[in-house]
Amino acid sequence: MPKTKKENFTYAVGRRKSAAARVRIFKGTGETQVNGIPIAEYFPGEVSKSVWQKPFELTQTWGKYYATVKAVGGGKGGQVEAVANALAKALVLINRQDYKSPLKKAGLLTRDARERQRRMVGTGGKARRAKQSPKR
Repeated sequence: MPKTKKENFTYAVGRRKSAAARVRIFKGTGETQVNGIPIAEYFPGEVSKSVWQKPFELTQTWGKYYATVKAVGGGKGGQVEAVANALAKALVLINRQDYKSPLKKAGLLTRDARERQRRMVGTGGKARRAKQSPKR
């Protein structure tokens, strides 16, 4: 069996809703990819772009690091926020004293615990919807 080369990276996991993102962050210039696709193609649009770029902008590390990401579960919105959470956690592991404060203030290190509420029995199909009352 051939030996695999040992690469230096920092690993972190981010979560949001039912999505999870596993991030490996590398020093140097390279293209950040999500599930083998360039991140700008995987998360198109300005809103998504601003979400995943935020950890790099707050720590002034744009262009100094790149990442490979495995994102699973949920939709694109949950996945992009999970990626931002994981990137922020990985950057803190790289340089705690400089990066933790701005990322914490922006709320990127906190796992957003809000989940979809389950459907309730007798509510007419939705979690919080009430059944229509008879008029007479």
